[in-house]
Amino acid sequence: MDLKTLSYFVVVAEELNITRASKILMMSQPPLSNQIKNLEEELGVKLFIRGKRRLKLTEEGNFLYLKSKDILGLVDQTKSEIFNMNHGLRGTISIGLVEGMAPDIAATWISESMKEYPYVRFRVIDGNSDDLIEKMRGGLISLAVITAPFDEILLNAIKVGEEKLVAFMNVDHPLAKLEGDIVDINSLKNEALIVPSRKAFIDQISKWFRKIHTEPNIVCEMDNYLDAAALAGRNVGVSIFPKTSYILNSSIISKDIAGDDTSVEYLFVWRKGHKLSVIEENFIDYIKALYKK
Repeated sequence: MDLKTLSYFVVVAEELNITRASKILMMSQPPLSNQIKNLEEELGVKLFIRGKRRLKLTEEGNFLYLKSKDILGLVDQTKSEIFNMNHGLRGTISIGLVEGMAPDIAATWISESMKEYPYVRFRVIDGNSDDLIEKMRGGLISLAVITAPFDEILLNAIKVGEEKLVAFMNVDHPLAKLEGDIVDINSLKNEALIVPSRKAFIDQISKWFRKIHTEPNIVCEMDNYLDAAALAGRNVGVSIFPKTSYILNSSIISKDIAGDDTSVEYLFVWRKGHKLSVIEENFIDYIKALYKK
């Protein structure tokens, strides 16, 4: 199970077609098929279910695919770090970002980092906080900007921003007709609500309503604020999302939600006890210096 065989297997697993995979690898089909067959014999399992036109990964095949990606990624990272020792920092930093303020916050970091380290590149991975934390647990990313709360046992964290949660609604909604740019929880108690799918957000919103002895009428949970805005624009309900999620849209307006606990914190996080690349360590040091108290 050498690195070349694993790289062949990854291409086949991604294409699920020997013909396409052989073209990408620039080799003929029989040797590639034999490589996969030999790998299956070595491991003593079937990695693919073979159909007439398309392959399908078995459970063991999917497991090996994920592990192979990690192994090959670690090899590339190691090569990059050895090269960096003599040629200056270069390579790719993968960073996960939640929606809201996170992209704006990270844009400044990336811009300034690229001035100092022109050979460093960035790969941005979107997702909600729970998705990004799971990717960190699995070693797929090492750095992220998420929203509080977070697992203090798993992660180091630096607070990098804070903003209000607000209500988005159709311009013809009765709440939109009220004077002022603020709504209170009482005015939302009978409204159909569209909220972020993260459990921590839902728990936070539920606490607001328990203070007025009721429960929120949540009709839809979602990750993407564009989808939430679209539903609000169609009068499906009132969307509760971070303020910077608001987009210029003639069909919806935004109103702040009154209260002391209606804000969300943004945190830059990285795993405790997890081996980081040289460029990731440098990036963390840069962020630490920015937010040093």
